[in-house]
Amino acid sequence: MNKKIKFLDPNIDNKSKTIENRMQLYEYDNNKFPLPTEIEISESGTCNRKCSFCPRSTPGFEDKKEFISENLITKVAKELKSLDYSGVIRFSGFVEPMLDKNIYNHIKNFKFFLPNCRIEMVSNGDPLNADRLKKLFVNGLDKILISAYDGAEDVKKFEEMVSKCELNTDQYIIRDRSLPEEEDFGITLSNRSGMMENAEYKIAKLKNPLNNPCYIPSYTLFFDYLGDVLICPHDWGKKIILGNLKEENLLDIWFKEKSMKIRKQLSNSNRKFSPCNVCDVNGTLMGEANSKYYM
Repeated sequence: MNKKIKFLDPNIDNKSKTIENRMQLYEYDNNKFPLPTEIEISESGTCNRKCSFCPRSTPGFEDKKEFISENLITKVAKELKSLDYSGVIRFSGFVEPMLDKNIYNHIKNFKFFLPNCRIEMVSNGDPLNADRLKKLFVNGLDKILISAYDGAEDVKKFEEMVSKCELNTDQYIIRDRSLPEEEDFGITLSNRSGMMENAEYKIAKLKNPLNNPCYIPSYTLFFDYLGDVLICPHDWGKKIILGNLKEENLLDIWFKEKSMKIRKQLSNSNRKFSPCNVCDVNGTLMGEANSKYYM
């Protein structure tokens, strides 16, 4: 049985305001629709941790030490430049971004082509030290969200690190992810579109679809190191691939018939298709204004 969520990330309010304030409309098929306000990049196939509440703790989950190419990063950045994109670029996804030795160049590339965009990173902090943290911001990072998994000493370590680097409070968030199971580990938990049923901390697939909208695909474009664009950051099983950025333009994938149809279905509370039919994500915590354009 799926238990009631006890923990909601306090950063949700900030993200919701960012999504609303950075919305950009684009004329398509004689109508105006929002571009993705957030572009999330899962830029490798590897992570150094197997957290109990992550699909990586599932027996047999394949860790691939493969990384996104600089050519693909540059291609996407140039396409977004042509749109004068000013949304959020976030290195996160199913991986630990700091394991990629080229992460600094990727950030620098995006900031060069898109000076008005906001570049963020989500990291477990394990590969971080003061020098690497400084280097991230020198190359154009705007904000880092550090997940501290090992308790109060971990939190203190990162607090001292950001202080040493003289970061202001708008440039970082340190999130204590070591809370007990009763407090959802300090994470807004989900079943990752049904991929948590065999993980160490098991969360079952839904037997019946939720009967409420999901706004996530209306404001987020998510792609991995292979260039595959997924319907949602929660689709760890890659059940819906909208296209591939090595072969297609970002704008064409965002507005293709398949993408538009799914957004309309989810905006109208229709989750009766895989993997959305087994997903327990609320999907209405942010992005309602974006979603209305597809209803």
